[in-house]
Amino acid sequence: MPPSNAKIIFILTIGVVSVSASAIFIRLAIEAVGNATIAFSLFLATSRLILASVVLIPNWFTLSRQKVPIQAYYYAVGAGFCLALHFATWISSLSYTSIAASTTLVTTNPLWVSLLGWWWFREKPSKLTFIGIFVALTGGLLIVLADRDVSSSYPNPLLGNSLALMGAILVSGYILLGREAQRKGLNIKNYITVAYTTAGLALLPSVFLFGQDYESYPLSVYVYVLMMAIFPQLIGHTSFNWALRWVAPTIVTMVILLEPIAASLLGVFIFGEIPAQEVIYGGLILLIGVGIAILGG
Repeated sequence: MPPSNAKIIFILTIGVVSVSASAIFIRLAIEAVGNATIAFSLFLATSRLILASVVLIPNWFTLSRQKVPIQAYYYAVGAGFCLALHFATWISSLSYTSIAASTTLVTTNPLWVSLLGWWWFREKPSKLTFIGIFVALTGGLLIVLADRDVSSSYPNPLLGNSLALMGAILVSGYILLGREAQRKGLNIKNYITVAYTTAGLALLPSVFLFGQDYESYPLSVYVYVLMMAIFPQLIGHTSFNWALRWVAPTIVTMVILLEPIAASLLGVFIFGEIPAQEVIYGGLILLIGVGIAILGG
């Protein structure tokens, strides 16, 4: 029996609030260690996924009870790899650009969901969707150009914005593959168990490849990682994955558009990080474009 609209709205609201805290926990962790290396970004990405996977270990003992086609597991594993690369790129972006720019660009996923759905599943976007994509790309370009003018405030805004955009494309693959895994019969519990564990294991060796380890950080960093695993990952992402079974991906991605607004407001209150006017204008144009694309979908 499908859940009520009130329940769907409630769970999506909890999801938005939870994922909006992700950028804040990441920035707090970066400030705690005083550096912004790729290795540390990979440490944060891997640790939140591994911790989430540990919580889900009991599910592996009942996984075989659900009889589904093997393709469902292929989709779930593929989604896990996309999720791993999404976190590696997006978390790294927060070391180089503003919270507002990073979270706005990474939530352009409705555009990429439309384009990738067209490419992978022959789900051709409408003309209105193409108009929305053009408007959104214009807003994204404004953000990139604006951050070039404040490069003294952030180490490398162009790199950070590019990484955030890559993160958006990768999370779109994660959303589409996750939808297919559930369409093939995997329930939400088994799907997130496979996807989160795959993502964590895929990233696990990456920290060592950069000559770092998992044990050399202040206690506060591990507290922030734990918060990321509980709230943005287990509560936030799982809320969206659950909703994908009952509502269209376009609705879920539209709700995710609230993340950059909430994250930017938290950034202002916690870090005093006020975005440049051009970033605000570009973000508004980008969000309008994404909204147009969603209406066209």
